[in-house]
Amino acid sequence: QVQLVESGGGLVQPGGSLRLSCAASGSGFSIDDMGWYRQAPGKQRELVAAITSGGSTNYADSVKGRFTISRDNAKNTVYLQMNSLKPEDTAVYYCNVPSVYSGSHIYEYWGQGTQVTVSS
Repeated sequence: QVQLVESGGGLVQPGGSLRLSCAASGSGFSIDDMGWYRQAPGKQRELVAAITSGGSTNYADSVKGRFTISRDNAKNTVYLQMNSLKPEDTAVYYCNVPSVYSGSHIYEYWGQGTQVTVSS
């Protein structure tokens, strides 16, 4: 069984930085793409950033130039470095792996979510 464990959320002031981590743990599996979503209260969940196994990235327009997604394939871990944070970045952030290959099956996994609050 695969588990996605998130860490790194918290409270920061506008202009501050946070780094989120999401590690896929378990055995007998492999993954390709990884991504980060976020959802604010009363709003639709949106894709923030995604990264392929080869390192190609894609970002939402609202975070371009401020956020950086990266990964460590040896550790099955994806990171989201968030700089120049704004109050509108406040949301619960979720790690997502759309395709986890295990045995003869493919599964989608989500992290538990971590709260990011940007406020003075």
